Amino acid sequence: MLQTVVQAAQETSEVVGGISPVALGGLAFVGFLCALGVTYAFRNVGNRH
Repeated sequence: MLQTVVQAAQETSEVVGGISPVALGGLAFVGFLCALGVTYAFRNVGNRH
């Protein structure tokens, strides 16, 4: 059972396009930081009158 899961995970990682998991995690982290920056930039928009 565990062998099947590991084999499926290896096949899936090859389909992604050859990007390493570390690089993918780094890109996701940068994306979350950009989203955090945007929400921080517009934090007071609702309070303006």
